[in-house]
Amino acid sequence: MKSKLARMLMAAAFAFSVAALAQTSSAAAAPTAGAGSPAATPAAPAPAVTNATGTKIGTISVEQAIFATNEGQRDFEALSKKLEPKQTELKNVNDEIEGLKKQLNTQGEKLNEQTRSSLVKQIEQKQKSLDRSVQDARDDAQNQQNEIAQRILQKMAPIIVKYAGDNGFGVIIDTSNPWPQGPVLWAGPSVDITKPVVDAYNAQSGVAAPVPSAPRPSASRPGGATKPAIPPAPKPQGTQPPK
Repeated sequence: MKSKLARMLMAAAFAFSVAALAQTSSAAAAPTAGAGSPAATPAAPAPAVTNATGTKIGTISVEQAIFATNEGQRDFEALSKKLEPKQTELKNVNDEIEGLKKQLNTQGEKLNEQTRSSLVKQIEQKQKSLDRSVQDARDDAQNQQNEIAQRILQKMAPIIVKYAGDNGFGVIIDTSNPWPQGPVLWAGPSVDITKPVVDAYNAQSGVAAPVPSAPRPSASRPGGATKPAIPPAPKPQGTQPPK
């Protein structure tokens, strides 16, 4: 995914969540239903929002925070395992195509024109089918990752707002994207609130820390989470199978 959890989508959702919370007072409860009217479905209580009177500027890597939570580690690891059968399927198809290409390269001159043409057509058809399957798998994996990220982010937003208000921060900037893609050229660790927000989220969620497992070199994430495997788009020559 080199949208890295669809950063633009997450940033937009984060900005919206914080803005909405900042405009919500603790008195913003659902109005009481009038006499004779059906009872309204109880809304989730609005989080207590401290007046934004702080002057400090803080930073948080929203992406890192999502992956570092116990809930994020658990759910992304579960998604990674869920995607493994599809990865194996795609790899097997890719290996089959590679075998046919090798046959064409080694025996092509010895094959008659009809046989050679049939083999070339077979390779092309299988490659096109694989390309479509890989793209579909990538899109599906990305959508599922985004669903997990958005669910965690919605619950994390009020925690960020509360922590910022309680600790004198007037502005919190997301550093998920490094400069120059992101807004922050440099910031010291003393203004980063990623860890305390993750700790507060874990305490509120009640999700236990996952049992440590051997890290996957190509898929390690901040906080020990595992990035779900996503099949890369095959190269035009199909020289490397999906990981």
